[in-house]
This record gives sequence, C-alpha cells and structure tokens, in this order.
Amino acid sequence: MPQAEKPTHVRYLIIGILFAVSCFSYADRSALSQAAATMPRDLNLNAERMGYLLFGFGWAYALGQLPAGGLLDRFGSKRVYGISIILWSVSAFLTGCAGFLRASEIFTAIFLLRIFSGLAQAPVFPGNGRIVTAWFPADERGRASAIFNASQYFALPVFAPIFGWLLHLSGWKSCFWFMGALGAVFTLLWYTNIFGVKEHPRISTSEIDLIERGGGLVNTDTKTAAKKNTLTWGTVKMLLGRRMLVGVYFGQYCITTLTWFFLTWFPLYLAQARHMSVVKVGLAAAVPGLCGGFGGILGGVISDKLLDRGHSLSFARKLPIMAGMVLAMTIIACNYAHSQTLMLFFMSLSFFGKGVGALGWTVIADTSPKGMVGMNGALFNLCGNIAGVTTPLIIGTIVQRTQSYNGALIFVGLVAFCAIISYGPIVGEIKRLELAAPQSVTAG
Repeated sequence: MPQAEKPTHVRYLIIGILFAVSCFSYADRSALSQAAATMPRDLNLNAERMGYLLFGFGWAYALGQLPAGGLLDRFGSKRVYGISIILWSVSAFLTGCAGFLRASEIFTAIFLLRIFSGLAQAPVFPGNGRIVTAWFPADERGRASAIFNASQYFALPVFAPIFGWLLHLSGWKSCFWFMGALGAVFTLLWYTNIFGVKEHPRISTSEIDLIERGGGLVNTDTKTAAKKNTLTWGTVKMLLGRRMLVGVYFGQYCITTLTWFFLTWFPLYLAQARHMSVVKVGLAAAVPGLCGGFGGILGGVISDKLLDRGHSLSFARKLPIMAGMVLAMTIIACNYAHSQTLMLFFMSLSFFGKGVGALGWTVIADTSPKGMVGMNGALFNLCGNIAGVTTPLIIGTIVQRTQSYNGALIFVGLVAFCAIISYGPIVGEIKRLELAAPQSVTAG
C-alpha cells in the first residue's frame, strides 16, 4: 500500500533506472563497431560488410517496433521490458562465444545474433516513453524524456573507454561477455524497482496525487487497468492519418540518422579517416558524446521552462528541436577541419545541437491518445529507426565507393536540415490527440 505519512520522489528513481538501462542498450549497439578493428582478419570486415552487420540489427530493431508496442500495451512495461533485457544480454554473451567458431562461420553467427538482439531491444524506447507518460506530470515530462534520451550520448563516453581497455587487455570477445554479465545486474535492478505508479511499494499518496493532477497517466500498468489490443492495422491507420504525427515520425527518422552515425560509424571515422588508435578512439569518442548528453538534458530543461513561463506547448517543444538541428548541421564543417582538435570541436558542437533537439519522445508523451501510448511510441520509433536500416547502408556505400567520409558527413548534415522542415510546416500544432480506442479490447 502507498505510504501516506511522508512525501516521496520515487519517479526520480524510475527515470534513473530508465537512463541506466537505455545506456546499456546503446552500449550493446555500439560494441560491435568498436570491437571490429580487432576481430580476425579472415572476416574481411570492410566498410560494406560492416554495414551489413549493422544493417542486420537495425532492420530487426525497426521490424520489432509495432509488435513491441502492442505487447507493452497488452502485458505491461515491467514484464515485456524486463524480458527484453534478459534476451539481448544473452545475445551479447553468445556473440562473444561465436569467436570460438571457425572464421568462415563467425560472420554468419554474429549477423544472426545481431538480428536477434535487434528484435529483443525493440521494446526499450516505446517502454521508456510509456513509463514516463505514466510516472511524470506534463511540466516535468520534457526533462524526464530528455534524461532517458540522453543515454544515447552518455553510452559511448561511459562504455567506449571500457571497451577500449578490454580490447587492449583480452580481445574483442571480452567486450560481449562483459555486456552479458552486466545484463544480469540490470535484470535484477529492473524487477526489484519497476512497478506501476499506484502499485509501487515505496511511493506515497502525495506523489501519486501530484503526478495524476499534472496529467500523468497513473493507471497505466495497474493490475485492474483494462488492457487494449492496440496491435491492429486500424490503430496504425488511425495514427498515420494525423499530419502532426506523420511530421513527428519523419522528424524522428532524420534525428535518428544522426544517432546511428554516432553509434556505428563515428568510431570507425576516427580510426579510419583520422587514423586514431583503438585506445584513442575510445577517449576521443567520449567528448562529443558528453556534449550531446548535456545538450539533451538542457533541451528538456529549456522546453519545460518555456512551458512554465506560459508559452504554448508547440513553441516550448519546437524551439529547442529546430535550434538544435541548426547546430547539428555543423557536422559538415569537420570536412574542412585539418586538426584533430578542430574536428572534435565541430563534432561536439553538432552532437550538442542534436542533443538539444532530441525531444521527440517528449512530443510523443504529449500527443499520444490514452491507451495507445505504447503503440504510438512504437510507430514513432519504427519510423525513426528505419534510419537504423538506411544509415549504415548509405554511409557504408558512400565510404566504400568514394574511399572518404566527406560525403557521409554531408549526408548527415542535410538530414538534420530535413528535420527542421519536418517540425516546422509539417507538424503544425502539438497537442494530445483524442481518438476512439480500437474495438478489440479485453479485460486484463
């Protein structure tokens, strides 16, 4: 039962766990890029073959979004998300074990495991968005969403030096075994601390009231809540029929393109185009990552402050997004930076801007129809993570054919410009949609 005798702040613990688990997820996605340089030469991991390995994860991750959203709405965030952590941790451990296979079999085994890992990680961000919508009032939602979204920037600075040290000490397999062991820790953390708002054993009545009065959907994931089958084509058609959401979905595709460059090709850019050692890559990659992380948190703070001062929801969300994307376009200037220091400055400025503008999950929390948070978040993440399919292939092809990363950086900068167009004239007014629930509803 909730403890009414003293106020609590359990929601801060919840967002801290979401941030930590999301960092773990992003670290798993980037581990392969860092380990690639020390993998056996028999694998012939050139830019094109590496692109296919990254494509395998991105394709499966995108394909799993709609089923993940439906499962989250039907069975709840704690159960579905928790199983997800277990599955991708097992996949990471087995990736390390694949190193004992014959060289001709390693590539195929890793490719299949990356597909499995992509499917397993599909519930992560729809689950994050769903939990934040339940646990936070509207005027704290920007900061909360920015915190878990900042995981994509802090993951590389935190884990890249660890990966670099492990690679130097005991080879590429140890990186994946480390991730598998860490997954066991996060599984325990998840199941002992994540609950629905009204069912958390350490929350007070006053905190529940604060969240509910502020617009938090506190009945999400309670045992008595009706469970809706949102995994229907009717739901998808309903959401895709709204211009505002289509603009948000396309904007997320553009912003996620920057994310995938950073997670997958940035370490290779440092190693191949800038000729840095494995250890230096880990350290250098940390700088733009930290800038992106601080930018991500700052974007959420600015957005919530604008809302507190009486600005419209549309203005408060759009201004940081569009201004951030202007800064993100400075990635193109890296092509003209001859010194490593100047290159890192422009890369850091670009990812600081990308962080400021990464408020898409806040917008989803603000706009999702009640009972469809998981599905709307999944469709949003599906559209965004089509970039996980296209970005590795496009950049891999550009680099392979031109033997240079210059065209790749121009491509990323132009996509940032497209995000500005999307959130400008396409999205229009940002508001919560009131839509009829799907007809297929069953009791939980």
